Amino acid sequence: MSSPGSGAHAPPSLWARFNQRPALLLILTTLLWGTNAVAARLAVGQVSPMMLTTARWSVACVALWFVARRQVAACRPALRPRWRYLLLMGTAGFTGFNALFYTAAHHTTAVNLALIQGVIPVLVLLGGVLFLRLRVKPLQLLGVAVTLAGVAVVAARGQWAVLAALDFNVGDVAILLASLLYAGYTLGLRGRPAVPPLVFFAAVAGVAAVVSLPLLAWEALAGRFFWPTPLGWLLVLYVGLMPSFVSQITFIRGVELIGPARASVFLNLTPVFGPALAVLLLGEPLHLYHVAALAMVLGGIWVAERPGARRKLPNQ
Repeated sequence: MSSPGSGAHAPPSLWARFNQRPALLLILTTLLWGTNAVAARLAVGQVSPMMLTTARWSVACVALWFVARRQVAACRPALRPRWRYLLLMGTAGFTGFNALFYTAAHHTTAVNLALIQGVIPVLVLLGGVLFLRLRVKPLQLLGVAVTLAGVAVVAARGQWAVLAALDFNVGDVAILLASLLYAGYTLGLRGRPAVPPLVFFAAVAGVAAVVSLPLLAWEALAGRFFWPTPLGWLLVLYVGLMPSFVSQITFIRGVELIGPARASVFLNLTPVFGPALAVLLLGEPLHLYHVAALAMVLGGIWVAERPGARRKLPNQ
């Protein structure tokens, strides 16, 4: 018989218990993604946008080398024939998205970054309609319209004259373009190679780090590059390890536990956490039109994703 101190019946560790709680895993995921908007604003003047993009994925790749290098090596035969697909996914979903996101942070607020990013679920739905022949119901169309209207309210700063004149902030336009790229990446996940999720993430992150180098070179030639300040280096480490690496680990585990359909519902927390953190940590003002837009974005997503309205994407 084991002695009381032998550990034969030791309770599971805190991490082991946390690793079995999908709701906590996915809430942490979206919280970390929400902090990316705050980090992007803090990075202004501390690290240049393309340097932050390249360094983010380089840091993530180093972390992935420690935890996934053997799996990636074992899956290399399955990845090699899909190099064009991996190139496209890494370029659009990771490098392109982040380059536009961090550039947008120089021109708009973290509140706007997070709110406009909330349009991604309805862009995925529209992409399914346009490219995958997904049938939509009236409720879905209503949800899409309400969500897009909410984004328009943010971009117009609550002023009809701005909307009528199409006088939008360049940063708001950039984050909308970034959201389009990420929606395309999300749709493209239907065709990912039959490898473990962590291996796929490592492959795409590696592509993103390499593809970002020409953008970094362009930034340097344009005279816009500068070495990160001490705070800039801390931000590089943070976005590379937390919103990039840790959040992907928690997201993958959450999806494993409850499946992609149920897990996707938690992603709607990102436009909630982002503005809240921007107000609390950066002291950014939260205007009435922000509140109205947030209600419209979340309300539209809720309508579009109701069980009676939602249809799964093919092969989902």
